[in-house]
Amino acid sequence: MSSLEQYTALSALWIAIAWVPYILDRIKVRGLMDALANYDPNAIPQSAWAQRAMRAHNVAVQAFVAFGPLAAIAMIKMPDDPYPGTLAMGFFFGIVAHYIIYAIGIPVLRTLAFALASFSTIGLALRVLGVI
Repeated sequence: MSSLEQYTALSALWIAIAWVPYILDRIKVRGLMDALANYDPNAIPQSAWAQRAMRAHNVAVQAFVAFGPLAAIAMIKMPDDPYPGTLAMGFFFGIVAHYIIYAIGIPVLRTLAFALASFSTIGLALRVLGVI
């Protein structure tokens, strides 16, 4: 398995499980049945960190929408090129760091972590397009 494939899979796995902490908080704050209920604007608000984690998870999903297809194209078009794997590693560590830092509530580092993921996606797009 190439590093591009590995870090793309790890990114997808991270996004697939990143909802767990904030759902556990929802259960803790509201109780199991209210956590499983339909959306209610009058529900007890979740902890601040869980609200931030939910927003970070949404950002990761949106970022992966751009990154994922580019990674697939790179896997097909340039399977022996190591540069996309490095960019995939940057994307993975960027979105994981963004989630953790955002949940903790550190503003500037959060933006820098997201920038790492974004610039990795941009770099991958430019590589797939043959610009770099």
